[in-house]
Amino acid sequence: MKHIKLKILIALALVVVSSSKAQEILPYLNTSLSFDERADDLVSRMTLEEKVGQMMNDAPAIPRLNILAHEYWNECLHGVARAGKATVFPQAIGLAATFDADLIYNDAVVISDEARAKHHEAQRNKSYKRYEGLTYWTPNVNIFRDPRWGRGQETYGEDPYLTSRMGVSFVKGLQGDDEKYLKLVATPKHFAVHSGPEPERHFFDATTTERDLYDTYLPAFEATVVEGKAYSVMAAYNRYMGKPCCASHQLLDDILRKDWGFDGFVVSDCNAIRDIHDYHNYVDSKEEAAAVAVLAGTDLNCGSRYEYLKSAVKAGLITEDEIDVSLKRIFKARFKLGMFDPVEKVPFASIPMDVVSSEKHRALALETAQKSIVLLKNENQTLPLKKDLKSIAVVGPNANDLEVLLGNYNGFPSQYFTPLDGIKSKVSENTKVYYEAGTELISKEPTMSLVPAEFLSFNGKKGLQAKYYNNHEFTGAPVATRIEEVVNSNWNLNPVKGLNEAKFAIEYTGNIKVDVSGTYKLGLQSHHKGYTLAIDGKVIVDNTNKPKRRVIDESIQLEKGKTYMVDIKYYHEGYPAKLKFMWASPEKTSFEKAIDLAKKSEVVVFVGGISPGVEGEQMPVNSKGFDGGDKTNIDLPEVQTELLKALHETGTPVVLVLLNGSALAVNWENENLPAIVEAWYPGELGGTAIADVLFGDYNPSGRLPVTFYTSHKELSPFVNYSMKGRTYRYYEGEALYPFGFGLSYTKFDYEKLKLDKDQIKTTEATKVSVKVKNVGDLQGEEVVQLYIKDLKSSVKRPLKSLRGIKRITLKPGKSATVTFNITPEDLQFFDTELHKYVVEPGEFEIGIGPASNNFETVTLNVTN
Repeated sequence: MKHIKLKILIALALVVVSSSKAQEILPYLNTSLSFDERADDLVSRMTLEEKVGQMMNDAPAIPRLNILAHEYWNECLHGVARAGKATVFPQAIGLAATFDADLIYNDAVVISDEARAKHHEAQRNKSYKRYEGLTYWTPNVNIFRDPRWGRGQETYGEDPYLTSRMGVSFVKGLQGDDEKYLKLVATPKHFAVHSGPEPERHFFDATTTERDLYDTYLPAFEATVVEGKAYSVMAAYNRYMGKPCCASHQLLDDILRKDWGFDGFVVSDCNAIRDIHDYHNYVDSKEEAAAVAVLAGTDLNCGSRYEYLKSAVKAGLITEDEIDVSLKRIFKARFKLGMFDPVEKVPFASIPMDVVSSEKHRALALETAQKSIVLLKNENQTLPLKKDLKSIAVVGPNANDLEVLLGNYNGFPSQYFTPLDGIKSKVSENTKVYYEAGTELISKEPTMSLVPAEFLSFNGKKGLQAKYYNNHEFTGAPVATRIEEVVNSNWNLNPVKGLNEAKFAIEYTGNIKVDVSGTYKLGLQSHHKGYTLAIDGKVIVDNTNKPKRRVIDESIQLEKGKTYMVDIKYYHEGYPAKLKFMWASPEKTSFEKAIDLAKKSEVVVFVGGISPGVEGEQMPVNSKGFDGGDKTNIDLPEVQTELLKALHETGTPVVLVLLNGSALAVNWENENLPAIVEAWYPGELGGTAIADVLFGDYNPSGRLPVTFYTSHKELSPFVNYSMKGRTYRYYEGEALYPFGFGLSYTKFDYEKLKLDKDQIKTTEATKVSVKVKNVGDLQGEEVVQLYIKDLKSSVKRPLKSLRGIKRITLKPGKSATVTFNITPEDLQFFDTELHKYVVEPGEFEIGIGPASNNFETVTLNVTN
């Protein structure tokens, strides 16, 4: 009996102790402790295997420690990307063209609002997939040193100062201004000397002088880290001066952490840790690659090679304590995001889903698109056009295309407007608007268009039947069955309920019947996995073996009035999810139709350029001026110039609208066409913004963030990272359109440029001011730019450098005085002997004007 009582007493004591421990708050969950203390405590409780799992982008849950799964890979270059509906702003190069850092801050606030709303909605649904987290790999602050780089569209252009201002504003807008919590984690990338060539990025070695490194390639990173307080940085794929960027102590330890005081975490570019061993041949094993990356300061691996850290510890290549250093940095970020705290304590956790793609957000996207548009030429006041024109021909491969609105790393809008849509909505109800593509973007093959619904049928209805499956075997009950009038689907933009967006298949069946006998081209275009097209049971197109993104087609003879069975099988895996069923008929070519339309129209608006489908990130090599995402030349595709020449010969005025992410050499067009507009990849409301400019509802005010050269032949080889002869800062030739250039429908005069003090010491500052007057007939915005040149430098300095930007709005006849501060930072350069920035005594030319080649100047004397 005594033994029984004793057991009962012991059991009760254990219950009391257990209850007491249950009420104890573990240190890492104690919100009164510092984030450093909480991160230290949490990491100390993990096993080595758990630690390693948390150092890769797809970090699994650890239930025993209350750690939820988290996918670090998220994108928001110009809107929340790849996560369904979102407000889509202009591509980053278009954001830069606004020259408006305050506007870009507001854009980033909107983007972070939508990101937070989407994250918490996903959390409520117990979903932890890619593109649903809070660590965003944005912005891209690499210098767009050469117009041939395909990813230059993702940057803020060629100038370190402009890139710094845009980058800092974007980072601040993403990360929020709460004293304790981060709204998102922003990640400037790709650190540090990275700008192509795309096909070689996994093994390329970028080499520079120390001065180019510090005066051109590093300033934007330093600004976003030191001033912007970015809490993450992405290291690049390539080597810099012989060492992989993800294993570079110089970049990640000496410069980033010691010199700049960065205390966040570094993430590798995706699979860049693999490259250290497999492609750079920098070490002899996968274990060594993982170890040298962590020891250099790359804390998080986008990829899976950090799995080898476990065997690296056993081999003595790295210690668990050294791994802990990186892991604590990673988890400190998650604590700062509020991931371990009650939602009511985190100020951003209550942002509702109805902010996503809201009217307020879309209005800001429109304003940004308007401000990004650059008027390059306007001879004889061709623009703005009258809204009551009797007829207008809208021609060109980019006139009615969604892809060129969205750029890359994009979300999907709730509604979008192409240039054709914008023009139709702008003109009077009596104006006839004609449309014809006229040509493919780069190919001289006959232009293909969507197969119209009137030629397709299924059981007496227009279109084809589509059956959706969540597998590639077309087995089981379809997720959905419906008739689609044309096959022009974007399932990210218009998701099908119940469909697994990551992996699915569709079978389209029905008939095609034509009204003209002849040879037809039938084809399909998609982006992932592949498809087949069969006519009357015979497969004529098979794009399942190493699928290609371009249209894959086959010629086939079709007879008038005869019915042919159509069977399309589409296999999807990855991102994005798109498919088009296209044809070219034996009637007049689209080129010929476009000429006919021009002849009967008062004006032609040609919407051309290039697209994110031909310039971008590591694409298949193409023989028509593009190389794996990069361009081999910077000319407007020849097929477009040929059509423009033919349109010009009709005598009808031709207005050229360019949609592109990089500079184009439009030499013939500049000499012969009366008006040229640069619109970049302008976002979901890009068509509306373009029409606003064309018809005068918005007075253009955008500026070029890159130099438009007359030819790539003026530049040194693409693989040469020397800044000599590159960008407006070092290019001594005459540009087609210079950096900072942009016209208006009104005119501004600059006068009374003066310095507060025309002589200062190297440690002092001064102010410079100028009076700007609107001497035209319309209200307009002017982008006032400050440029500085060192006239007496003992070393090679830039020809001029942008050091200030101010936007002003003036009514006709009105003026304003614009003032800039000039500080030692604006005069300095990196001294390679002293290994620090210095201001050298001498004379400096101070210029203020509307572009890098057009400003009034005064001289500033600087003494010791």
